[in-house]
Amino acid sequence: MSEPDVPRERLLAEVAALSQRPGVYRFFDANGAVLYVGKARSLKKRVSSYFQKDHGGTRIGLMVDRIARLETTVVRSEAEALLLENNLIKALNPKFNILFRDDKSYPYLKLVSGSFPRVAYYRGAVDKKHRYFGPYPSAWAVKESIQLIQKVFRLRTCEDTVFANRSRPCLLYQIRRCSGPCVGLVNADAYARDVADTERFLRGETEEVLDDLQQRMMGHAEALEYEQAAAVRDQIGSLSRVLHQQSVDESSLAAQGALGKDVDILAVRVKGGRACVNLAMVRGGRHLGDRAYFPAHVEDAAQWAEGVEPDVAVLEAFIAQHYLDGFVPPQLVTSHAVDPALLEALAEHSGVKVAAQHQPREQRRIWLEMAAHGADLALARLLAEEGSQRERTRALAEALNLDAADLDTLRIECFDISHTAGEATQASCVVFENHQMQSAQYRRFNIDGITGGDDYAAMRQVLTRRYAKLAEALASGGDKVRTPDLVFVDGGRGQVAMAREVFAELGLDLSLIVGVEKGEGRKVGLEELVFADGRDKVALPPDSAALMLVAQIRDEAHRFAITGMRSRRASVRTGGSKLEDIPGVGPKKRARLLQRFGGVRGVSHASVDDLASVDGISRPLAEEIYRALH
Repeated sequence: MSEPDVPRERLLAEVAALSQRPGVYRFFDANGAVLYVGKARSLKKRVSSYFQKDHGGTRIGLMVDRIARLETTVVRSEAEALLLENNLIKALNPKFNILFRDDKSYPYLKLVSGSFPRVAYYRGAVDKKHRYFGPYPSAWAVKESIQLIQKVFRLRTCEDTVFANRSRPCLLYQIRRCSGPCVGLVNADAYARDVADTERFLRGETEEVLDDLQQRMMGHAEALEYEQAAAVRDQIGSLSRVLHQQSVDESSLAAQGALGKDVDILAVRVKGGRACVNLAMVRGGRHLGDRAYFPAHVEDAAQWAEGVEPDVAVLEAFIAQHYLDGFVPPQLVTSHAVDPALLEALAEHSGVKVAAQHQPREQRRIWLEMAAHGADLALARLLAEEGSQRERTRALAEALNLDAADLDTLRIECFDISHTAGEATQASCVVFENHQMQSAQYRRFNIDGITGGDDYAAMRQVLTRRYAKLAEALASGGDKVRTPDLVFVDGGRGQVAMAREVFAELGLDLSLIVGVEKGEGRKVGLEELVFADGRDKVALPPDSAALMLVAQIRDEAHRFAITGMRSRRASVRTGGSKLEDIPGVGPKKRARLLQRFGGVRGVSHASVDDLASVDGISRPLAEEIYRALH
């Protein structure tokens, strides 16, 4: 037996000894990187299937060839396996798993408890103290629902502090969007009835609400209370218009038993190595909009070779990853049939019985068709944008004669300096990689110890700080150090000369440096590229895709530097952070100080005796404030 076969034999022996119980398995390559995370009803049966078949040159075959070791975890049930599998997928980001971005930041409509409950927009963890409705697909959907509630049921939206201190009704009362509970224009019983109607409306019980309103209107009319009857009549009219605008077929919903239930509509499309899952939300029988999701690693998904259609694999991955940690509706309408075991495991974990329907009729069929059309449009837009982005990257590589083996890994870092007449100087570094800006890798640098307004010194400082450690790592033989393929500096020959000095001192490649110099008249579209290694200037055509990419990166660096500079300048001018950093000075004491002395500058000019005269400021604290500001 040859030496390279020994680890493989050891791996196969581990597979043969696996348990028949349910669990989760992880495959690793020789470098310890996780390749794939999966769950199984029987660990031995599932894992063995990878090594018992000839996968040829498929993606799963490539993955199996790279497996150097495996880890398994035995669990008690398939629901536990589902939970553990998806937690590991999110934590490890394995290359051969379909991975959806963890986005649970859905907004809710909140009814804040109290004698006169208020309706509010809410985003965050829910609790049992208040009542929540949702989640909604977007902030717009929540705010539109709040506006409908204001029009029909006239619940308040003001904060409790405002509500408790009103002496006369606000503008919302004047425009008939609030019943004025703050000044007693509606009694508690009537307001509570409106709150109850609001809850039923949000649950989809609109027919019952309309029936009650009509009975109430007739009761007022019989009692000769014509003004109250007219008010209820207007409420009925508003609610009827809302239902008409929602374009919901109430009769078909009632026939299907969907009225009053929450439904999620899921449509998936796979094309060109990318996938889209379009999620549409129906809450209380009202279609509230949709949101498109684009998973990563679709091309390398190992499930494709296991007899599962790509669309189904993507859909099941979304259901598992999306609903495990969030709200699970009782009804899913899907474009493809999903594994019943997945729904059972999800129901066992969430405590909500989940039903799925993939061949709906009537209104649900219309909703599914809408979601599928949205998925088609979103995927087509994504592919068009990615194609355009790739073309721009390729155009830039060709214009600069870059020897980039893989354009997907081309990395560009761009630097800019920003200040106001030398004040609050900041430098920015933005990153372009994988055909798009990588905002998570942006960095800002506070520039100190230079003459105000000296952009050359500022550029020297930021480049030195950014690349000194990188150069040191390269010099020590670090083969895993990621260096940029291009370094843009916003400026002409002067800034390029400064960058060249820094790179020469650090022993870095001068050909990486490219200056983006403004053209004649400093007009946009006439920029020229200046090189640190002595090459001639390059003036790209105004309609060049390469120039568009250069301008995008340069403008992003400029924007990022300006926003950071303005924030720092505001902090320097107000000194707010200095007061906030003093132990014992909370918001109330800080407000009293600022009010007494007219701002932080006045506080800094005050003596210890003056500071101690402010209500709540003791003598020791006054001395501490004085020391902190001087």
